[in-house]
Parts: sequence; structure tokens; C-alpha cells
Amino acid sequence: MKAHRAQLKALKKQLEPKAPAVLPSAPAPVPEPDFATLFADVRPLRDSKRAHPARPAPPHWPRRQGGDAGTNALPEASVIAQMSGWFDRGEEPDTHLASGVARITLKRLVAGHFPVVATLDLHGMDRYAAHGALALFLHRARSRGACVRVVHGMGYGSRGEPVLPRMVRRWLACHPHVLAFTPAPAIAGGQGALLVLLRRAVPSSTDYP
Repeated sequence: MKAHRAQLKALKKQLEPKAPAVLPSAPAPVPEPDFATLFADVRPLRDSKRAHPARPAPPHWPRRQGGDAGTNALPEASVIAQMSGWFDRGEEPDTHLASGVARITLKRLVAGHFPVVATLDLHGMDRYAAHGALALFLHRARSRGACVRVVHGMGYGSRGEPVLPRMVRRWLACHPHVLAFTPAPAIAGGQGALLVLLRRAVPSSTDYP
């Protein structure tokens, strides 16, 4: 019996619930230093005393001549004067592509890739009136889009050899902002009109709409 009692006591001790183990508490978080503490040892750089010249403003086209600097008007006489030397005789190509412009640009112009944003009709004008009208038209059209149509006619009403078809081509070939031109499609004038691709004007922050 004594042996059985000893075994029961041993089993009883094994079945008694054990106290949970006490885990060590986590250390308290260290507070992060504030901005002033982090950069307390920062010192400003010494002044290099270097001169920083102001950059000149980028060139603007058209250049304003006379009047207030805040206006966007260019005297018409000045625009016409820019083409005053373009009466020299030379070849009048049927199509034209400016130097440095990709040949695919002319192909796209011929294919009607560019929408026409403005049209100028030179019928009934002499060479001087047509010269001024074309100069102003190109100047104003550059802010509206890239492609315009210039109708010069076939010259059937001229006395003798037609003048405008040849001269318009010569003027356009010399114009600094004409990238390419080609005869218009038959439905838009055929050989009596030209599709002209212009270099778009860069808008200025001081320009008025």
C-alpha cells in the first residue's frame, strides 16, 4: 500500500498546474530626436562671392519694333520689308523642301497629312499687292497652324506670260519659315494653288491671344 501511495503522490505532483513563466518585459522605446537636435551641428556654407550673370532672354520672332513692349503688333511695313529683296530671277520649282527638313515631310504634305488652317487668294492682285499680302498672311498664319493654302491662279488673265505663279513660288522658296510647298490637289485648286507647310511660331509668355 505504501508503495502505491508514493506513486499516487508522484502522479498528483505531475498533474498539478504549473505557474506560467514570467517573460522579461520589452525595453521602453527610445524617443527619436527632434529636427533641431539632428541638425544642431550643421553650419551654413561660406558665401563663395561668385557673380551669377543673368541669362539673356531667348530670341523672339517676330521682333517687336516700336510701340509698347507689351504689345504683339508688328508694323506691317516691317513685315513687307523682310521680303523686299526676293524679286531676283531664279528657278521656280514646282515643289520645294527646305534644307535640313526630312524628305518624308514633303511626302506627307503631298498626301494631305496636314490640315489646312488658312487660305489666301491672290486673284486680281499685281505683284506688289500680292507680295505684301503674302508676307502678312504667312506672318499671321504661323500662329494658327502649320499648313496653309495660297491661291495664285493660272495666270490666264495676265497680259503675256503669267507672273504670280512664278513669283509666289520664288518668294516661298526664299521664306525662312517655309518648310515645304507643293501644288494643291485638283479639288483644292490644282496647279493654281499651293499647299505651304510653315514652321510654327513659338508662343511667348508676354503675347496676348
